[in-house]
Amino acid sequence: MKILTYIVLFYLFLYAPAVVVAQTKSVQGIVLDKATNQRIGKAFIKNDDTKENTFNNARGEFEIGVSLGDLIITSKEGYLTDTIKYIGQQVLMVYLDRTSIYIPEVRVVARRSPEEVLQQRKEEFNKAYKLADPGSIFSVGQTGAGLSIGSIYNMLSREGKNARRLTRFIQREYEEDVIDSKFTRDLVRNITGLTGEHLTIFMSNYRPTYYFVSVASRYELTTYIRSKYEIFKLNPNLRFLPELPEIDLEVDK
Repeated sequence: MKILTYIVLFYLFLYAPAVVVAQTKSVQGIVLDKATNQRIGKAFIKNDDTKENTFNNARGEFEIGVSLGDLIITSKEGYLTDTIKYIGQQVLMVYLDRTSIYIPEVRVVARRSPEEVLQQRKEEFNKAYKLADPGSIFSVGQTGAGLSIGSIYNMLSREGKNARRLTRFIQREYEEDVIDSKFTRDLVRNITGLTGEHLTIFMSNYRPTYYFVSVASRYELTTYIRSKYEIFKLNPNLRFLPELPEIDLEVDK
């Protein structure tokens, strides 16, 4: 009986290593940045059970021996350490979180404010502004009060009338710029969720006035957009007729 027991133990010791080896396999893996999904190189990978370790290559790829239930630890400077359990995956996909918040690159394009554009227009057309605003028609000189011939000329001359047309156009341009700077596509999109053609229709149909946006707070503008959106949802494809342009008539006598 003892001889039979020794024989059984002998065969167990003889084939046990082969069984252990058969349970261990080599598996490939990839290390990725969780925020960007880009591959990460030079990460340290360690099998916490067998203590086998390796570094991945520049493409984020690695290969390591594993058995079912092994814990694979991945670490990289600038990232939080990650641990995954091997449960038979064909490929080990490792996603690492950055230790700091990832902010994607943003290109900032400087845009001048409506006030800056208006000031530039006034500098460029300085003469027109002087002609458009002749000042008081009365003047006081050594001989007493009298009419200012220059002011009267500016008011009645064709050049003065053209200057007034130009300055009114510049003022309208400024007011439209003010509306555009506050009633933006991003703001309307964030509040309503509209995109594409429906966003364009909404912004055209419910464009606020210059007076309103110049005095309204952010809260009041948001409330305005939400109230108009409730109306818009009743017929989102309705297009309002455009307003007729103002006709500036100055009759020359």
